[in-house]
Amino acid sequence: MIGGTLVTRGWWVALVALAWLAGGSRAADLAQARAEPNLEKRARLALDESAVALAAARTDYQRGDNDRVAADAAKMVDSVDLAFLSLNQTGKDPRKSSRWFKYAEIQTRDLLRKLDTLERDMSFTDRSLLEKAKAEVQQVHDKLLLGLMEGKPK
Repeated sequence: MIGGTLVTRGWWVALVALAWLAGGSRAADLAQARAEPNLEKRARLALDESAVALAAARTDYQRGDNDRVAADAAKMVDSVDLAFLSLNQTGKDPRKSSRWFKYAEIQTRDLLRKLDTLERDMSFTDRSLLEKAKAEVQQVHDKLLLGLMEGKPK
């Protein structure tokens, strides 16, 4: 009986953890990010939502739903664009206040790496679903990196 109790408790803990994780992913909705008045936090929420959209795209591709993959890719691009726009609206210099800009650069770099992995896992004929999203995220990443690394304004 003791072993059975431990197994039951293990399943109960796993169930609670799964429910907590599912609730956390819903909380990172893009509408909630747009409603955030703090621009830095808005950027972070938008980047978190882009990661959720990427995970959804992977799941939808595994299910064979290419229309939803395209929608998830568009949501990913919208999230990254919102993050970049929010950071620009702060009016802060990325070289002097680099905390949030560096966070965004790291997250977009990670997103690009995961997008590349997903693209490699996809069939050659389906890879076009992610081309635009990958190009847009790369463009935002390059702008963030340039803002962080360029020298003093002349």
